[in-house]
Amino acid sequence: MDIDVAHRYLGQVPMDALRERILSLPLEAWQEQKMRQQVYEVHRDTESIVMLFCDESWPDGDIYREAGWDRIADVAMPLIDHIVNTYYEPGGTVLRAMAAKLKVGGRIVPHTDSLRSFEMGHRIHVPITTNPAVNFLLESKPVRFEIGSAYELNNQRRHSASNLGKEDRISFIFDYVPAGAISGA
Repeated sequence: MDIDVAHRYLGQVPMDALRERILSLPLEAWQEQKMRQQVYEVHRDTESIVMLFCDESWPDGDIYREAGWDRIADVAMPLIDHIVNTYYEPGGTVLRAMAAKLKVGGRIVPHTDSLRSFEMGHRIHVPITTNPAVNFLLESKPVRFEIGSAYELNNQRRHSASNLGKEDRISFIFDYVPAGAISGA
């Protein structure tokens, strides 16, 4: 969603339970769902634990619970609800929710998110792990995300990331579409 700024700090959030769960998951959890990496070239250096995902045609398409739902929803949904109830108008729809890993040495090339659902939804990032050698650029300017906080990213602006560190960078990401945006679709 174009929020008139490149990104917005939302605030500190209660994410410890989700962080602990994500970090305790086995390697195979990151390998279960490879659709993002296979369909979207920009995500080839990532792995995901996908909880919710929507059809590209949304709002005409459906939203699906993926394998990650059973792995993390019990700790992720309270965090999502907290963020929505604190910073947005409740009553909308969560289209996508996932833990996304940018692997060591990985890169996400500069891009904008172009599907209609991205234009309608707020893109929220909650850092789970990071390191000083992660470079997240938004409109070619570096942005630092701190663990324990939530941020809204303007995904209608050009963004990219690279991980030159020695450990993976993991973020919990979800897209929230307010009820008014859905009824106006």
